[in-house]
This record gives sequence, structure tokens and C-alpha cells, in this order.
Amino acid sequence: MTASTADTGPAAPPGTASGGHPQRWLILAVICLAQLTVLLDNTILNVAVPSLAREMDATTADIQWMINAYSLVQSGLLLGAGSAADRYGRKKMLVAGLALFGVGSLVASMAQGAGQLIAARAGMGVGGALLMTTTLAVVVQIFDDTERTKAIGVWGAVSSLGFAAGPLIGGGLLEHFWWGSIFLINLPVALLGLAAVVWLVPESKNPTGDRPDLLGALLSTVGMTGVVFAIISGPEHGWTSTRVLLSAFVGVAVLTGFALWERHIPYPMLDMHFFRNRSFVGAVAGGILVAFGMGGSLFLLTQHLQFVLGYDALDAGLRTAPLALVIVALNLTGVGARLLPKLGTPLTIVTGMGLLALGLALIAVLGADGYGGMLLGLVVMGAGIAFAMPAMANAIMSAIPPEKAGVGAGVNGTLTECGNGLGVAVLGAVLNSRFGSLLPAAAAGAGSLPAAVAAARTPEDRAAVRDAFASGVETSQLVGAAAVLAGGVVAALLLRRAERSSQTPSAA
Repeated sequence: MTASTADTGPAAPPGTASGGHPQRWLILAVICLAQLTVLLDNTILNVAVPSLAREMDATTADIQWMINAYSLVQSGLLLGAGSAADRYGRKKMLVAGLALFGVGSLVASMAQGAGQLIAARAGMGVGGALLMTTTLAVVVQIFDDTERTKAIGVWGAVSSLGFAAGPLIGGGLLEHFWWGSIFLINLPVALLGLAAVVWLVPESKNPTGDRPDLLGALLSTVGMTGVVFAIISGPEHGWTSTRVLLSAFVGVAVLTGFALWERHIPYPMLDMHFFRNRSFVGAVAGGILVAFGMGGSLFLLTQHLQFVLGYDALDAGLRTAPLALVIVALNLTGVGARLLPKLGTPLTIVTGMGLLALGLALIAVLGADGYGGMLLGLVVMGAGIAFAMPAMANAIMSAIPPEKAGVGAGVNGTLTECGNGLGVAVLGAVLNSRFGSLLPAAAAGAGSLPAAVAAARTPEDRAAVRDAFASGVETSQLVGAAAVLAGGVVAALLLRRAERSSQTPSAA
């Protein structure tokens, strides 16, 4: 019941002397195009926050849901999508994902209110889940062992580019068009991707694989939504309010039910026995917190650049570009890949996450009044992400059996999406709490910075509102830095213990 030998389709079997599929590099380009589009939508909405706040009269909580609806639905469905692709065909899932993503983008561009846009983003998340799992699964299938590491490195570099370049592309579009253009730009890419996938990508599947765990996907999605809803609603309604406590209780209870369900069915979406593997647990903890720090910081940075420092959408996007450029440069040149065998996985991960935490702290301390300190922090953050993320992806895939490669891709994607959503929610909640506590009396109770500025009656009150927001951003960045640093230390310790255990005769 191994995966690669049971795969069917015209692709050359992985690991053959031929080097894999004859058109593997062209197929990789198609795969990366689809992946780039999906990941851009994780962050491209950030620079549209001021436009949405004005034109839709959206509160901070509304905007957080516009961002989180996409990532939460996607993260809840990734594991199930990976299992479905393994069983029913990766090419079929790629085609379905591109089609759903394109339709969802069209609907989002025509939304007339916050509720409609949140629903459209959730629909896009379904398509994104199918795309994210199948892209990596196809890469694993068409490249043999000699080239697979290099191919995954390219895939990872494009993924990082998509995640971090969203504000830049979004800013360019908003400079010349209305906010719906950030969704319409997906349509030509989706159509091109559909044609290329149908023409080039070979079908492959494992007909003996486990059937999709639909209940598990539903439970994980509902549980994550409940927890994050509580985090988002806390500052506005009070952490001890019935609404927040009930949502948190439902979320935790459903996630507990998800874990119990996965332990007692023969075809689990996520085999809970993986959590007995210290390498897996360490990589999972680190992966969530890297995405937590990157997603949450970008959510805060784009608002800080526009609301506090006064940049327009395009300038704000341009000023976040160094983060993406550093990640792509270090990944494409293979610096992280060469560092990994020299330092080992634990030390590489703790070094990368330490740099990410340092970058967040530099932005908090030095970037409050100008861009110079923020630029230094972005460069340091980019270096940390470039070192930590490939090492953690390798640790996750190494800890999961080969026959579960599709689920492994789902786990890797789930960490990114879950961490990103939690980063926006948690750091956004810290921002809201700090901002609300520092507001002058004239603007007390305002749900967003624009609303607070509008309520302020004097220049002094308006200055106090902006200072309160800047202080909230600084506090949030420092909280994110502490969480990332702690996660790096924990991940490194777990991975180090796992390595030592595997070297002893009793490890088996």
C-alpha cells in the first residue's frame, strides 16, 4: 500500500533514472503560477483595508473576517483535499480548484457589502485548498529523488513570493483601479492555469488510498472558526462576554472532537499518531509560529504604513517588498539549503525563527516614527523566514510516511494557513485592545482608526488617536516577536531530542 507504486497516469514514476517526467520543468512553472495566485490572496487584501473601511463602512472586526474567512476555510479543508487528490486524481483536483478560485474571485469583485465579500472569500478558500495540496503533490510525483529537492526549493521560493508580495501588487492595482480589481486580476491567471493544467499536467492518483474524511474536515473548519471568532470578538465585546466565551468553548470542544474522531477511524484525515513523533511536533509548532509572525506582522505593517505614516496603498506595498525580495533571493540562491546540512535542522530552525523575532522587534522599536528602522526589520525578517521555512517543511515531510505524501502536503499548507489566520486574529486583537485602552475620551468606543479620527474634535485628539494606534501596533509586534522566539526554541529542542532518540538502539 505504498503511494508511488500505486500511482497511475502518464507520468514517469518518481525515482526513475529518466529524471522524472520529460516536461517536468514546464509543468513546475504551471504549478508555481497556480500556487502564486492562491498565496497572493492571503495578503493582497491587507492594503485594501483603508478602502474597505471607507466604502463598506467596515469595522476592524469585519476586515479581519474578510481576511480570515479565506485562510480559515482553506486551512480546514487542506487535509481533506490532499486525501481526495491522492485517491481521485491530482489533475482533477487542480482543475476543480482553479475553477472554484476563479468563480469566487469574480463574485468577490462584485460584492456590495462586508457580508457578501466575506462569503465570497470563504468560497475562494475552497478552491485554494484544492490548489495548495495538489501543487506540491504533483511536484513530488514528476521529479525523481535527484531533482526533487531543487524543485521543492523553487516551489517554496514562489510560495514565499506570493505570500509577501501581495501588498505590493495590491497597492499597484489600488493606485489605478477600485478595490475589486485585486480579485479580478485572478481571472486571467485562473483561465491560463486551467488551459495549461489540462494540456500539460499528467494525471496521477493512488486508487488504494484512504477515502476522504469529510466529517474531519468539517470539524476542523468549525473548530478553528469558533476559536478565531472568539479572538476577534474579544476586544469589541469583552473577553468575559457570553458571545466570546461561548464561541471559544464551541471551538475548543469541536477541535477536541476532531482529535478523538481522527484517533478512532480507519481513514483519518490527520493520523494523530504523528504527534508521538517529536520531529513532527517540533516542525508543526515552528511552522505555525513562523506563519503566525509573518501573517500577523504584514496585517499590522500595511495599516501602520498607511494610517500612521501616511503612505498611499502603492507606496505601502512598495515598502513591504524588501521582505519578499530577501526571501526569494535567499531561497533561489540556495543559501538556506546549503546551511541546513551544515547546522542541522534544529539549529537552522532556531536561527531562522530567532532572526524573524528580531526583525519583528526591530520594526516595533525602530519603525514607529519612520521607514528606516522598519526596512532593517523587514530584511532581518526575510532572512529568518528563508532559513526556517524550508527546514521545517523538510522536517514535516520527513516525519510522515511516503504513502501519506498527499496528507503531508496538506499538513504543510494547513500550518501556513492556520498560522496566518491566527496571526491576524491574535495580533489584531492585541492591537484593538491596546488601541481602545489609549483612545481619548472624545473617540472612546470607536471600532477602527478612521472612525476614531472622525470622532476626534480637535487636532490634539486626532494626534492622540494616531499615537494610540501606533502604540497598539508596537505592542502587537513585540507580542508576535516573543511568540515566534519561544516557538523556535521549543521546536529546536523537540527536533534535537528526536534526532538523539533516532540514534539510540531503543528508538525503534
